[in-house]
Amino acid sequence: MSLEVHQFACLSDNYGFLIRDEATGKTACIDTPDSAAVLRELDELGWELDFIFNTHWHPDHAGGNADIKIVTGCSIIGPKEVTRIAPLDREVSGGDVVELGETTFQVIESGGHTLGHIAFFGAADQVAFVGDTLFALGCGRMFEGTPEQMWDSLQRLAALPDDTKVYCAHEYTASNARFALSVDDSAALKARTEAIFAARERGEWTVPTTIGLEKATNPFLRAPALAGRMGVVGQPDAQAFAAVRSAKDDFRG
Repeated sequence: MSLEVHQFACLSDNYGFLIRDEATGKTACIDTPDSAAVLRELDELGWELDFIFNTHWHPDHAGGNADIKIVTGCSIIGPKEVTRIAPLDREVSGGDVVELGETTFQVIESGGHTLGHIAFFGAADQVAFVGDTLFALGCGRMFEGTPEQMWDSLQRLAALPDDTKVYCAHEYTASNARFALSVDDSAALKARTEAIFAARERGEWTVPTTIGLEKATNPFLRAPALAGRMGVVGQPDAQAFAAVRSAKDDFRG
């Protein structure tokens, strides 16, 4: 691999990611959930920050932009919606390409959680930074988008190679696992949830995950296969997804 990924926990359940192109030393932060934590991690690593790559505008993803830029002088790259809370140096959207030294990222449209949400996919290193669109055994709430938009976004991510490492922004996996078991009884899911609960008991992280693992066990990606259980047989796949998302929104387990 030519890309080094440094992951750290911050806030109550966020993950921060610092990424470094090993050939050039160019470094970026994926979102800015906690400016103090980001700056501390940079200092401990001895890395100098060149870029912030934002996935969407929410404060726990872009709220640290201004403070970090003041300290580091970095350039901020992200979707137009980020300007709701902080300026951008470069606006990007699905289909664009972002370079970090010799590492190239494809920008993937992934709206639904917010309308302009994007993800960053590094094909050479098989890594995807997906913000709040896809989680381990979950997906983001649709605060701004429609089920059709979110389903299309999830399908774009699901089309990535199965061994792609997926770096999602929150440690929601145990809660997602409890919900998943309420709508799906597959053997693969049961085995995975047992491992998740054991890992969380040990204080271990469940991120990153992989595209292949999510396709096999994530109820939101498996929504069409769960249509009968959700009472939406014969409906478009997006409606099956909407039924699963609605059930999760109401889940109190």
